[in-house]
Amino acid sequence: MTAPRRRDVRARLDLDADGPARLALAIAVAKGPGVTERLEATQDGIPLEVRELPDRHGGRLHLVDVAPGPVRVEYAASVEGALDAPTTEPLDGIEYLRPSRYCESDALAPTADAEFAGLQGAELLAAVRGWVGSRLDYVLGSSLPTDGAIATLLGRRGVCRDFAHLVVALLRARDVPARVVSVYAPGLEPMDFHAVAEALVDGSWRVVDATGLAPRGALVRIATGRDAADTAFLTSIGAAVSLTGYEVMAVADALPDDDGTALVELR
Repeated sequence: MTAPRRRDVRARLDLDADGPARLALAIAVAKGPGVTERLEATQDGIPLEVRELPDRHGGRLHLVDVAPGPVRVEYAASVEGALDAPTTEPLDGIEYLRPSRYCESDALAPTADAEFAGLQGAELLAAVRGWVGSRLDYVLGSSLPTDGAIATLLGRRGVCRDFAHLVVALLRARDVPARVVSVYAPGLEPMDFHAVAEALVDGSWRVVDATGLAPRGALVRIATGRDAADTAFLTSIGAAVSLTGYEVMAVADALPDDDGTALVELR
C-alpha cells in the first residue's frame, strides 16, 4: 500500500463559553517533517493566544483561555509525504495492556478467549477486525459519550470510537498492547474526525479499523492514548463550553486501496 504524496486537512469549531474557561484542543496533526499548518482562535474578532503542549506520541494539545461568549477555532494543515513511523517505548507494553475506562479488557477476556484462542499477529488482527465489523452496525448518534466496549457490544451498534474501543479491549484481552488514535481520514463519508485502533505486533504499531470507512494508508494521526478519554478533540476546564457547530475536511491526492487485511502503519 503506497501512501499519498500529499494530504490536506482542515477543521473549524464554533464554541460558546458560559464563562471563563480554558480549552484543550486536540485537532492538530502529529508533528513531523513535511507538515505546514495554521491554528487560530478568535473571540469577538480578536485573536487569542494559543499555547502548544506536546505529548510523548508526537501529538500536541493547544491551550486557549477564553472569556464568556462565542469562540471560533480554525485549523488547516498540509502533509507532504509520509510522517515518521510511531515509536515504541518500553512502557507501551504495560500501559496499553491495562484495562481503561472505555476498554474493559478484563471483563471481555472470556469473550476474547472463546473467539480468538490460538490466533497471533496479523491473523489475530484480521480476526478481531472482522468479528467486530460483523457484529456492530455503524449508526450515527447511536451511542452515549459514557459508553464503553461492553455497552457497545451489548447494543450492537456505535460510531467509530465505539468500534475502536471494542477492538482495543479484545486485543488487550489477548495480551496484545492496543490503543486508540484520533485521525483525519481522507475518503471518509460522512466526513468527520475519525478514530481507529493501533496494535503492537512484531515491534511495530499496526492500524486496525473495523469500520472499514476509510483507507488506512491515507490516515493522518492527531492524538494517541488509552481510549477516547485521552484523544478527545475538545476538553474544557472551568465554565461549560458548548459545541455549536463544526466542520472537518480531509483530502488526499490519491486514495490507496485497502481491503483491511494487510499490516499497515499510520504514517
